[in-house]
Amino acid sequence: MSSATAADYGWIRSARSLFAYGLEVGYTLTLVRGVSPEELFRIVGVEPRGVRAGFRAFFEEHEKFLDGFEKWPEAFLAGAFTVRGEGGDWTLALEFGGDLGTRPNLMEALSAGTRAVSHSSNGGKPMDFFHWYEEGELRTTFEWPADRTGSTPDALNPLMLEVGLNPFGDEDPTVDGKAAVLALTERLTGVGLTEELLAEAAYLVGEVPEAPY
Repeated sequence: MSSATAADYGWIRSARSLFAYGLEVGYTLTLVRGVSPEELFRIVGVEPRGVRAGFRAFFEEHEKFLDGFEKWPEAFLAGAFTVRGEGGDWTLALEFGGDLGTRPNLMEALSAGTRAVSHSSNGGKPMDFFHWYEEGELRTTFEWPADRTGSTPDALNPLMLEVGLNPFGDEDPTVDGKAAVLALTERLTGVGLTEELLAEAAYLVGEVPEAPY
């Protein structure tokens, strides 16, 4: 079992970090156990646009996609790849400016019969969210660690304390809350997010349509 804490994710704050752009403009990162990238796209309703080898190629595809719009588009690109984690293979899906992992209907469908975890930021003056789904059910979600909802809002309290989050009161100003959320995600998935993983993955790319209202 992973023993990750916030200290293991200090690298996300480096200006040269591959994660820095996501923190600046907004991102969503979703992990689903036992569902392939192709199956994830099928469930979400995405038509694959091919594979891009490495983060730089995925990022260039993202920028090329944005160049086709005068304003920030309502659709967005997602890049998904397979990674080993607790209990077998997981799919990691990454988006910049997207919201796949925050849509309840999609997360319920993706987590049916399995586990799905996502975290996100909207960039700027960020709203940061964490979601844990099990068997199609939202178990725990929060923006602030002490203000949780879901069917089992207190189930992660021991893990939260271990990674550096305080589920009972004020946040510790010496702990990077985003880094702690990434550590909590690793505790739940067994997937350690690293620069090397992001840099070298083969991203299956697809355009995710705007959420219907």
